Amino acid sequence: MTDSHNSGQHKDREAAAAEVRRMWQPTPSWTQPDPNQTPDAEPVEDTEEQADALSQEFPGDSWSGPATKPVDQPAPWTQPQPSAPAPSWTQPAAEPGVASWSQPEEKDDEAGLEAEPAATDEAAATAQDAGQNSPLFGGSSFHVSGQDQGTPPQGAQFPPAQPPQAAPAPQPGQGGQPLSPAAQHFFPQGVPGQQAQQPPQNLSYRADELIQALPLPREAPAERGMRSMLKLRPGSAERSERIARATAATAFRRPVTIVVANPKGGSGKTPTTLMLAGALGQARGGGVVAWDNNELRGNMHLRTHDTNSRSTVTDMLQAMPMLTQPDARLGDVAAYLRHQVAGQYDVLTSATTTYAQIEAKDFDQIHRLLSRFYKVLVIDTGNNEGSSNWREAMKAADALVIPIKWKSLSCAAAVQMLEELDNQGPEAQRLIRRAVIAVSNGPGDVNKEVEKQLRPYFDSRAAAVIDIPTDMHIAAEGPLDHNALQPNTRRAALELAARVSEQITIALNTPR
Repeated sequence: MTDSHNSGQHKDREAAAAEVRRMWQPTPSWTQPDPNQTPDAEPVEDTEEQADALSQEFPGDSWSGPATKPVDQPAPWTQPQPSAPAPSWTQPAAEPGVASWSQPEEKDDEAGLEAEPAATDEAAATAQDAGQNSPLFGGSSFHVSGQDQGTPPQGAQFPPAQPPQAAPAPQPGQGGQPLSPAAQHFFPQGVPGQQAQQPPQNLSYRADELIQALPLPREAPAERGMRSMLKLRPGSAERSERIARATAATAFRRPVTIVVANPKGGSGKTPTTLMLAGALGQARGGGVVAWDNNELRGNMHLRTHDTNSRSTVTDMLQAMPMLTQPDARLGDVAAYLRHQVAGQYDVLTSATTTYAQIEAKDFDQIHRLLSRFYKVLVIDTGNNEGSSNWREAMKAADALVIPIKWKSLSCAAAVQMLEELDNQGPEAQRLIRRAVIAVSNGPGDVNKEVEKQLRPYFDSRAAAVIDIPTDMHIAAEGPLDHNALQPNTRRAALELAARVSEQITIALNTPR
């Protein structure tokens, strides 16, 4: 009695499962479901023969049983699996790489059957309305792709075949198993907290790439006028001054030499040398020395503060054996120099007597010594173009500054010097093209007619012409204090330093 009752329950469940499968299966347009069929009806006795007939009518149906097809229509997906035969309600194993979420495991057939709840009519209707192409029930689990399905039976009207779609890449789920198509619909990125950790990517950057990727620093607010009170950006004049200061502070790859030359006395060589050295010293924060390279006696000791040092170039030459030792320090050399606090530069004055004349070998010793401790050397020359120390200075020059006044004699001497240098070879010619003209006029020194005639000439021969305004502090012919200059004069001196630094950069980057 009990065995027959259990057998009846098993058949009822089999019939209910078959009915649910028929309701999920899309019904072709040329067939209608049997209205007399009920869920409680007993299944037909010859189940295997019906499955074979259904497989012949629907060769592409994935719900067909695993029965063997006739020899004339072989199909690999309808061949029986090598494993134990599954019940008629089970789905054949899916192809490798395709998720099969609706197939129970073989060892839990009976347990799965007992745990499977009975499908309700509402769930079956929802599944039938969803259709074959719904996101939840579509995918590779309900159709066969990638193989020829053979010729359909005569009279069957199938919808047009769609091109096979590549199965989605398996995504990690719980336990590292690939997700089913339905789970991928709700969790396209994988189940939260169950994703497999990605291996760290080895990214390499260069230092210059990282520096370029950094954001540019914000421009500092204005420092003068109403803009500084309102914390606004600087105006065009203040911004150009900042650019000139940054250019004057260019870091050169080796010590450089700037020569200030004009054979005409009183053309402004010494004031121009001191203003240029002061502008470079303030922009660079030191490391600049001004040298009065006069073969006999210059007047730089009269235009600078002595700062408790009365030593001259003659004294330095006498101490050269000690100063050229490997353990010599900047402080040892600075004892023979005059430090100018306002412009942050040092001064080496010429001899005050005429008993010792500076020659080429003396120039070379001093030049090597100063280049060892200073980055920028600004050399003031004498009036004798034929002296050996004057010519050695021109050979060592990286940039040339020619001070003039808009007067006939001052301009004529500069023109004659340029013509003389033009005959000295390619190096001197390149030095002329990089020259900067510094026009410094005292009170009443400007001749408008000379300026009109010669300014175009100097513009064509030199790299730049810088006009330094008349300053009474310079005209007083006393010690030149950089902070005592007028603001416009200091601005012109900074512009001169920036133009000279540009020409030095060009000279260092141009192969000879």
